[in-house]
Amino acid sequence: MELKGKVALVTGGNGGLGQRICEALAREGVHLAVMYAQSREQAEQVARDIAARHQVNTAAFGCDITDPAAVQALVTAVTARFGRLDILVNDAAFNKAIPFPDLDGLTEEVWEKIMAVNLTGPMRLTKAVAPVMKAQGAGRIVNIASVAGLGPSGSSIAYAVSKAGLIHLTKCMAVALAPQVLVNCVAPGLLEGTRATANLLPEQIERSAAGALLGKAADKDDCAEMVVTMCRTETMTGQTVVIDSGRVFH
Repeated sequence: MELKGKVALVTGGNGGLGQRICEALAREGVHLAVMYAQSREQAEQVARDIAARHQVNTAAFGCDITDPAAVQALVTAVTARFGRLDILVNDAAFNKAIPFPDLDGLTEEVWEKIMAVNLTGPMRLTKAVAPVMKAQGAGRIVNIASVAGLGPSGSSIAYAVSKAGLIHLTKCMAVALAPQVLVNCVAPGLLEGTRATANLLPEQIERSAAGALLGKAADKDDCAEMVVTMCRTETMTGQTVVIDSGRVFH
């Protein structure tokens, strides 16, 4: 898909990885709806900076993706502001470090919040944008999962299960929305400088980096560029690409 002039909605667009994704898309001439959950001023600044650097149209939108009405209102507002919606990047996520053996710490409240943001939210957003993209004749959806979704690892059982679900949701939505809308997934390993990493224990960060063949964290720019590739592709759908410096082979 030719990207210049297209419009992308990036959830969590003001986060560490989300900002890199917005930058990478803007370099291709994509106009951006930067979605935030709480940090309005930061999201608006990200939108202004990207507009100035890349001469694209940008705007910040607040949304609680656990609220069905708010999600539908978001999609309506974005399409009203830009006149179209071609790309959805599901990057927003919630994380809390709970060691796997600490089942008492894995409360139902924590489980439900992680699932609501990391899995139900992307499902809800995908359903909301699908009619718009199908009516336009084309669309791209990219989910940001994690290598924790490929095996029993990561910061908590709930996080790992939510990301495993997101990877499978990618496959199922690829089937549901073909051929007009292509749905793919990026599964990063440890990413430094993100809100998710800030919630990890120091020993979890050290263990993750040390276990990679390259001995370092994954690269946010590599992840962002893969998102661009998945937006541009005409023949890849239902796929998950791992970027984690050689720790997990999928």
